[in-house]
Amino acid sequence: MPGERLTPQDRQQIAAGLREELTYAAIGRRIGRPTSTVTREVMRNGGPRGYHAEAAHRASTRHARQRRTIAPTPSPGRADLGGRDPRLVDEVDAQSMELMIQAGLPQMMARVLASLFTTDSGSLTSAELVRRLHVSPASISKAIGYLENQALIKRERDPHSRAERYAIDDDVAFQSIMASARNQTQIAEVCKIAAQKLGPITPAGARLENTSQFLLHVIDDLVRSAQHWHKIYSTRPPKTSATD
Repeated sequence: MPGERLTPQDRQQIAAGLREELTYAAIGRRIGRPTSTVTREVMRNGGPRGYHAEAAHRASTRHARQRRTIAPTPSPGRADLGGRDPRLVDEVDAQSMELMIQAGLPQMMARVLASLFTTDSGSLTSAELVRRLHVSPASISKAIGYLENQALIKRERDPHSRAERYAIDDDVAFQSIMASARNQTQIAEVCKIAAQKLGPITPAGARLENTSQFLLHVIDDLVRSAQHWHKIYSTRPPKTSATD
């Protein structure tokens, strides 16, 4: 069955799974399809809240007829694919997005981040994201704000226009870990202060003190490890002095 087109029964099962609030992976196991197939099907047909099996099947049938009668032309919104098959990029996008959602990232934020990850340039404008994801500019703006706050993306000025570009670089994992470490350090400090106020010999105070110490030790190990491996795997050329 994998590789074959979805049947009306498959789409009914997908709709039922969405009503039951199952993950895309669980729905895929139920109908014997890859997670990426389910994710792509849902996102192309209204998203988890707007998916309707009958409408999705009609749209699929209509698109199949169009593909047989119309010669394919390059999409202006997909110039970032580097000549790759859009279906392959969509599959990678869907798999990446599903993993990010399972890790706790909200769906729209995961879609934007996955799109940036799978572009060779690592950056897209708001208009490009709107065209690629078929969502409103407001949805993109909200996702960008969240991702910026998590130190996952940054803003850049487009050298060819006045538009801003939203970029992800090779340091994104490192920067995200360091931002998380700073947040966890703040939590550890709050726990330590609270322990002192409640009294370190009380059960609550001891619990807070132990939590603070645990977090501080783990964060220290994490930061050291991140800095070590960042030096090894960073793709940026090392800085040289003027005398070199």
